Amino acid sequence: MSAALHLIMSGKMTEAEAQQYSPLTLAFLGDSVYEVLVRSALTEQANMPVQKLHSEKIQFVCAGFQARAAERLELTEAEQAIYRRGRNASVHPPKSAGLADYRKATGLEAVFGYLHLIGNTQRIEELFAAVWGMRDELISKTK
Repeated sequence: MSAALHLIMSGKMTEAEAQQYSPLTLAFLGDSVYEVLVRSALTEQANMPVQKLHSEKIQFVCAGFQARAAERLELTEAEQAIYRRGRNASVHPPKSAGLADYRKATGLEAVFGYLHLIGNTQRIEELFAAVWGMRDELISKTK
């Protein structure tokens, strides 16, 4: 388990219990799980000034980047159901994001939140590794 995941792990609940949470609650939690992973990955790459870290982080936590990642990830059937619930939730995107991208990003965050609640750190690591592995390609498509 990575150091970042170890720091954020909570008690494990059943899949049925986690599925009872609203998709926006799952996304609320998943947003923080995902951001900790991005921050950890950036910090592990290089020791750089905080302003530079923040600028780099913003590229990977924005709705456009997360939407492109969500489109490319291969999710399990259960994860697809959580993703759809998050994507279809009633959201109000900020002015900096389009509705379609914001919904897809919310879906992705809901998946990370769900996986966190059920304690599936291995799957969180797999999904994040896939996202991080395609970051250069996704960044170019986001701009």
